[in-house]
Parts: sequence; structure tokens; C-alpha cells
Amino acid sequence: MFDFLEGYDLLGAFWVTVQLTVYSALGSLIWGTLLAGMKVSPVPLMRGFATAYVNVVRNIPLTVIMVFSSLGLFQTLNIKLGASDFTDINFRLAVLALIAYTSAFVCEAVRSGINTVPVGQAEAARALGLSFTQVLRLIVLPQAFRSVVNPLANVLIALTKNTTVAAAIGVGEAAYLMKGMFEDEAQLILISAVFAFGFVCLTLPTGLILGWVSKKVAVKR
Repeated sequence: MFDFLEGYDLLGAFWVTVQLTVYSALGSLIWGTLLAGMKVSPVPLMRGFATAYVNVVRNIPLTVIMVFSSLGLFQTLNIKLGASDFTDINFRLAVLALIAYTSAFVCEAVRSGINTVPVGQAEAARALGLSFTQVLRLIVLPQAFRSVVNPLANVLIALTKNTTVAAAIGVGEAAYLMKGMFEDEAQLILISAVFAFGFVCLTLPTGLILGWVSKKVAVKR
């Protein structure tokens, strides 16, 4: 029944998807947190930059960002991100595009968590002489992250599915392999079912585990 899978590196394609997800998630968490810090910063220029970035990036389709990373950064500006092999270049550009896009949603999730922290705690910390950066790092963000595990889990699940857009620039992840199989095989329904099951296996445990973590670390107020 599944003989059509022979000759295709299905596990390898999904492994590339996992790598795209992990690297992009880490980068998005870092950049998105920095953006959230900028949005609540007392410096108008930083607030303006973060607000403009989030509003612009969230309203641009990921496909456009992904294609620009290849045509604009690589083919026009010859930016290779330290890679020499064409496959590695496309992979790194795809990670960069996913980070640029996903970090806007991470920023909003983290900012919503920052808003749940009582203002009095930050004011008390500032009264003790802590700087804005120290207040954010030591007091606000630890509580904010505990309250936004579920929203960040939703962003991570969406990121996992968004990795399929990397096929647009030739990254050999699951969607790229599926497209090739559609062109070569006649089992369209079975191929779709196999890849749908693969993505369910990636996203469902993520949601369940992070949902459990959210209940464990939730801030009791």
C-alpha cells in the first residue's frame, strides 16, 4: 500500500523541517523578546522602531519574505550568511526569513505577558535603583514568560507549519519532497495523508507538552 514511499527520504525531509523549526524558534524567541522590550521601553525611538517592525512584518505574507531572502539577499546582494554550498545558503536564508516573520508574533505574545505583571513591582524595583534593563530582565520577563507559555506554544505550532513555505526557495523539507512526490506518483490521497500525519506528529505533542508546562509554571495572582 505504501510501496510508493520507497526511494524517497521521508525521514530526512521531516528532519530538515525539525531543524528549520528549532533554529527559527530560538532565533524568533530572542529577537521577539528584544522587540517586546523595545515596545515597553521609555525611549521613543526604540518604541517606534519595534511598533513599526511588528506592524509591517505581520502584514507581509511569509512567502514574500521568504522569496525576498533568496532573490534579494542572496542573488542581488550576494549575502550568503557564511555558507558556501547552495543548499546550506538556502537553508540559512529560510531560517532568517522565518525568524524575521515569527518574531513579530513572539513580540506581541511576550508584550501581552509583560502587561500582566503588576506595575507596582516595576515601580518598586526602580525605586530601589534598578535600571530599566535590570527591571525587565530580573523582574518583569521571568513572570511574563510564565504567563505566555500557551500563546508561545501556538506561535511554535504555526512556525512548524510555516516551514513548508521554505519549499519556495528550494529547501528540501517535507513540503518540497511532497511536491516532488505529487509530480512523480499517482497516490495523491495517500501522499497527502502521510505528510499530514507527519505534521500532526510534530505539532500535537508540542501543544500537549507546552500546555502541561503552562499549567505548572502559571503565576498565581
